[in-house]
Amino acid sequence: MIGKLLFSRIKSIVPKVSPTELIALRSGTVSIDRDIFNGYVNIPIKKKEDDFQNKFSQEVLSELLEKYKNDQTIYPSNKSKEIMDFVCSNKFLSCIIHEKYGGKNLSVTELSSLLTKISSNNPALGVVVMVPNSLGPGELLQHYGTEKQKNKYLPKLASGEYIPCFGLTGPENGSDATGSIDTGEVILNEKGETVIRVTINKRYITLGPIANLVGIAFRVKDPTCVIVEKMTGSEYDGTSNHPHEGVTLALLEKGHPGLEQLTHHNPLNSGFPNGTLKGTIDIPVENIIGGPEKMGHGWKMLMECLAAGRGICLPATAKATANTSTVSMIQYAKHRKQFKIPLLKMEGIQEKLANMIYNTWVINASIDLTNTLLDQGEKPAVISAIMKQQTTERARSVLNDAMDIHSGSAICLGNNNLLEKFYRAAPVGITVEGSNTLTRSLIIFGQGLNKSHPHIFNVMESIIKDDVNDFGKNFNKILTHSTMLYGKSLLKPYHLSELERQTVDFANLSNFVALKGGALKAEQMISGDMADIFSNIYLAHSVKWHKESFGINDKISDYCIERLMEENKSKFNNVIENMPYIKPLLWFSKKNLIPRNYKKDKIIVNESINNVKVFNMLTKDIDIKHTPLKDLIDLDFVEHDDYINLTSKIIQVGEYCNDSLKKIN
Repeated sequence: MIGKLLFSRIKSIVPKVSPTELIALRSGTVSIDRDIFNGYVNIPIKKKEDDFQNKFSQEVLSELLEKYKNDQTIYPSNKSKEIMDFVCSNKFLSCIIHEKYGGKNLSVTELSSLLTKISSNNPALGVVVMVPNSLGPGELLQHYGTEKQKNKYLPKLASGEYIPCFGLTGPENGSDATGSIDTGEVILNEKGETVIRVTINKRYITLGPIANLVGIAFRVKDPTCVIVEKMTGSEYDGTSNHPHEGVTLALLEKGHPGLEQLTHHNPLNSGFPNGTLKGTIDIPVENIIGGPEKMGHGWKMLMECLAAGRGICLPATAKATANTSTVSMIQYAKHRKQFKIPLLKMEGIQEKLANMIYNTWVINASIDLTNTLLDQGEKPAVISAIMKQQTTERARSVLNDAMDIHSGSAICLGNNNLLEKFYRAAPVGITVEGSNTLTRSLIIFGQGLNKSHPHIFNVMESIIKDDVNDFGKNFNKILTHSTMLYGKSLLKPYHLSELERQTVDFANLSNFVALKGGALKAEQMISGDMADIFSNIYLAHSVKWHKESFGINDKISDYCIERLMEENKSKFNNVIENMPYIKPLLWFSKKNLIPRNYKKDKIIVNESINNVKVFNMLTKDIDIKHTPLKDLIDLDFVEHDDYINLTSKIIQVGEYCNDSLKKIN
């Protein structure tokens, strides 16, 4: 009787999980994120710099960067075709395609490095290369395509004959990707053929204006069961009320009857092709990715493949922004004089540089760990969400500090402006793959709690299945887990580091926050603060792992971990103060904030200037040779007149003939 009453009570507070959410929770893997919810993290992986080997031709990469370094607008441009011909013919779009289809099949680490290098030279070009090597037709075909589809499309994707795009979002479904998505219906056309007739209205589709192989997502209805009755009883997508009528993914070639690729967007003049897909289309059922058997499986397919875009590509572009900004502003501050002294001597500049170095170091360390996990076969959905949100946000912070240091030079267009191309592109990374506001407020902790926690999902599944016995077993486990963590958090051994203490405290606090059940979806301020704590703990463990694996600079690593933990303290306090009913039980988890130590800021700035290992780490994956950054670095090695001339060159800003005003109409 007590068991049934408890089951009913828990069932009433557990959040209702939609089929789409359930699929997301069942997709991907758990990794260090589960360790964090257990209160103890031990990363056994050790990695050395010489583990990395290039499969992609560095000569071809250098040629790309040299030829198109000044073509920051890829589309629309009269050089669009020339640029894409070079990119495609040299297999830049084949990085995730298996060798047997003619692809490069790069490791995650090498793909990340390649994207960082390209993006540091030309962000628009980085997007062009990134998208086909992320979530899209290539990856979906490799995982789910029929053999006929794989043999038809993958070799041509690898060779560059096909330029792919993928259409998911529309005016009524943005961050809510399966919201009011386009819906089609299975019919018999005029020729008696079974097709899906759908009217699509897609927008924000990167490469849409130039793609000749178009993937689209839409919901399908099959009212007369033309296809459904021929299908097996396998699990369906769940985004509709009836089996197999969920989201479906299909491929079309450019010129397919009814498919319109007529208009494009302009994302803040950032220069990459982005546009619309429209029209009323009859889609042959064999064009469904995976064949008719995969009708209604699309959301599951997307969720299982999402880790690449979130976990690899967007962090790589964030790294390009952060590393280039930090290295360039360290060099600029060393050599640019104001008030008869180098900018570097001014504490106001040192403070901004310290912030930049901190965020850049955290980005680099977390990317290295995440790429290592992905290369080992992990598909950590929650960690990928952390990486997307945290790296793009921290890169934006780095960029804002860099703009302040570069000052007048940063706001004037011209050849010496290193930052404006990143400044225009920064909001793109913040927005795509689900806005950062959504990712922070709902996904990182909300999904993390349900997926990464060792027991909550099992309790949830037992409720979904209405299995009281299974519920009892899992509830006992979560009760034991919670009791153990409460005691460990209350009686933390003195020898634990602050990172270890906060890992325990977060795991314990999570169990109390979980008692909110479905109300947590609405209480997004608490969820957002918990997401920040969770993210910072993952980032701090990344820095710790990086320090132990590479040993580049202990002072900077320790400084970063300390700052991450200090950021968390106010977040812990906020959450506890805003949960008055449990506040008396968690008095020991309240944190005492430590004032910022200015001396430590100065120390890490000096380490960044004087330690060659730090310089090598920050420059390893960014393009120097083909950018104005080369002149800034060369200032360290020239003397006398050459130094004066080069200094004069790097402080110049763009100047344009006044007569050009006559052309403005």
